[in-house]
Amino acid sequence: MIPRNEHRVLVLGITGRQGQFWTQKMREQGTDVVGGVNPKKAGTEQDGVPVFASAREAARTRPFDIAVMFVPPMGAKDSAIDAIEAGAKMVVVLTEHIPQQDVMLIHAAARRHGARIFGPNTAGLVTPGEGFIGIMPGFNANVFRPGTIGVISRSGSLGTLVCLNLVTAGFGQSAFLGLGGDPLPGTTSREALAMLDRDDRTRGVVLVGEIGGGMEEEAADYAGSMRKPVVAFIAGRAAPPGKRMGHAGAIVMGERGTYESKRQALEAAGVRVAATPGEIGRLLADRIAPDFPGAG
Repeated sequence: MIPRNEHRVLVLGITGRQGQFWTQKMREQGTDVVGGVNPKKAGTEQDGVPVFASAREAARTRPFDIAVMFVPPMGAKDSAIDAIEAGAKMVVVLTEHIPQQDVMLIHAAARRHGARIFGPNTAGLVTPGEGFIGIMPGFNANVFRPGTIGVISRSGSLGTLVCLNLVTAGFGQSAFLGLGGDPLPGTTSREALAMLDRDDRTRGVVLVGEIGGGMEEEAADYAGSMRKPVVAFIAGRAAPPGKRMGHAGAIVMGERGTYESKRQALEAAGVRVAATPGEIGRLLADRIAPDFPGAG
């Protein structure tokens, strides 16, 4: 499921400073926020949005299919499971530093109920022209425009840079999928590729990866079977082996998870790998016409 404007969103932690700010931005861009959750402020409203004590309570009168979390780490497990058991088909877990045992329990609940998790430690999802969920700048037309390129990124900041470069090169995005930097991601690069492969609006895909872990190598196996062109950029080319860099999952052990192992696996699958984010637009333009005039 790629979020579109027909989906109904519940904001967990809607009354906090970040929850308030980003809920307003999401609604301004067309996201249908139907309610929020804060047990201490149940029965009130936040900028006209009703606040409930729990996701289960919200579901009785304000059904939703996506939940997004502005919740501290120690409360994340209970909030996520509450949303899953209340019927959320997707939970966008923005929270970072969640204890790994709690993350595993969240994933187990999602599997039991057929829900998809993005995150933890994701910056969110964007469908340009329809809305966004999370803390990505979905309101900035220099970064996000409706188009035909799906973008997958573990990093929110690097994903933002890549989307900015895409717009400069004349491409818009069909969707941005933020996977997050947690060592135990709910959605992998391979699963995100499959989502965009099935999406009728997507003509090509940009995969933004990082050193550490094996997600990009696993994604390469699937990318080789895709008819849609895939371009990749892998951050961390100059990182020393064995040193933790950036995200919690970005650590290289031996030959696994290195820049070279990821690049070689992707190129063997027919994926063009850009040396810098600025090259992505050119590599796409070799195989797909830009979405709008004025390419840089």
